[in-house]
Amino acid sequence: MENLNLSREQKVALYNKLVASHADAILKGATIPYTSLNGHMYSYFTKDDFLALKLPEDERVKFLDRYKTKLVEQYGLVQKEYVVVLDSLLEKTDELKPYFDISYKYTSTLKPKPTAKSKQKK
Repeated sequence: MENLNLSREQKVALYNKLVASHADAILKGATIPYTSLNGHMYSYFTKDDFLALKLPEDERVKFLDRYKTKLVEQYGLVQKEYVVVLDSLLEKTDELKPYFDISYKYTSTLKPKPTAKSKQKK
């Protein structure tokens, strides 16, 4: 994986800029910044200091080929829907934004996950 000598703070700032480029996206999380929609995470910044982006299969294949990257592997498991966003692309918000938009749109088509509601005493 390429290293552009960017600090974690610089990379997170670039991720914040990307999220801000989409009107409906909301950045969540303190330690591990992420975006989610209807209970489905569609992007997150890993503890290993790279951006993971969820893409539909056809776009994922094109992305992997175009940017010579790989699927995300976390805790010994391959996350089949997530691609590793290289630092060189993270720096290019305008080039990365269409993929972020695709990720949001794809996630919006997924069935919402049920929310855990707290039990209230009556």
